[in-house]
Amino acid sequence: MLAQILITTLQILSTFYLTIVLLRFLLQVARADFYNPISQFVVKATNPPLRPLRKVIPGWGGVDGAALVLAILIQMMTFLLILIALNNGLPAINPVTLLAWSVVTVLGLIVKIYFWSVLAIVIISWIAPGSSHPAIQLIGQLTEPVMRPVRNVMPSLGGLDLSPIVVFLLLNVISIIIEHMARGVGLGNIGVAL
Repeated sequence: MLAQILITTLQILSTFYLTIVLLRFLLQVARADFYNPISQFVVKATNPPLRPLRKVIPGWGGVDGAALVLAILIQMMTFLLILIALNNGLPAINPVTLLAWSVVTVLGLIVKIYFWSVLAIVIISWIAPGSSHPAIQLIGQLTEPVMRPVRNVMPSLGGLDLSPIVVFLLLNVISIIIEHMARGVGLGNIGVAL
């Protein structure tokens, strides 16, 4: 019972911080406004572990590769701690397997971030269209890289934007692929729910 409480707490805390780290990565990919107060929080929360990593892992094309590596390292450490709690000691696990589990879990979390962000944008467009709240602006900037290609292909239907439906379908297809990848690398119930 104590091990299960520890594992659940560890999963919640690591997923929370992992989400912040991945938001930093995705906001850089989206070229979001880093003067936004929420962006400033994300930067301040992720700077301490990212500073030393940046000395080893350079960015490319304006994207912070160190943030993505940090996310994978956090997930690897989480899996290792969960396995230690389950086995009452250090388990004999292949590091490549641990890396594969972590990469698949991080990919799943990225898809979840986009799914919930697109859903939030759809709901906000009904409730508060044109709002200037910093969170709404940031979510709009975050989703733009996945929405823009679909909007460019789909014709406008008199002010009705159907691109979120296509994006939801694509995200669900990607999620199914990631679930199959998770099974393929042997990721069982210890991972973050995809």
